[in-house]
Amino acid sequence: MKAGGVETGEVARASVVTSGVNKGVAILDFILRIVAFVCTLGSAIAMGTTNETLPFFTQFIRFRAKYDDLPTFTFFVVANSIVSAYLILSLPISIFHIMRSAAQNSRIVLVIFDTAMLALLTAGASASAAIVYLAHKGNTKANWFSICQQFNSFCERISGSLIGSFGGVVLFVLLIVLSAVALSRR
Repeated sequence: MKAGGVETGEVARASVVTSGVNKGVAILDFILRIVAFVCTLGSAIAMGTTNETLPFFTQFIRFRAKYDDLPTFTFFVVANSIVSAYLILSLPISIFHIMRSAAQNSRIVLVIFDTAMLALLTAGASASAAIVYLAHKGNTKANWFSICQQFNSFCERISGSLIGSFGGVVLFVLLIVLSAVALSRR
C-alpha cells in the first residue's frame, strides 16, 4: 500500500498526458486562428467591395450606396483588416506552441493581444450592426427611412459581412478560453 508518496512512474505518465493535452490545445488554437482569419478577412473584403447604384428618373441622376459613405463601415473594414493581419502574424507563435507546449510567457502575450483584438473586432462589428439595423428598419421618430427596400443587394452584403465578423468574435472568445485552459494546466 502507498503511505502517501507517489511513485515515479505515475508522475511520468501524468506529465505525458498533460503534454499531449497541451499539444492538442495548441493544434486547436492554430486551426481556430486560421478560421478566424478567414472570417475577418472575408468580412473586410465583403464590406469593402459593397456598393450599389440605382437610377432615378433618368440615367444621369443616380442614387449610390457605398460602404465608405458611412464612417462606421470604414471603421469596420479597418478593424477587420487589422485583426486579420494580427491573426496571420500570430500563426508562427501558435506553431511554436505546437512544438513546445510548455511555453508560458508567449502564451500570456498572446492572451493579452487576443483580448485587445477581441475588443477592436467587437467594437467594429457592434457599431456596424447598429447602422445595419437602421438600414433595415429605419427610425421614424428621427425621420430616418430604411434604405433596404431600394438597395437590396447592398443590405444583403453588409449583413453578410457582419455575420463573418461576429463569427470572428466567437472564435476569439474560444481562443482566449483555450489559452487560459492551457495556462491553467501548468
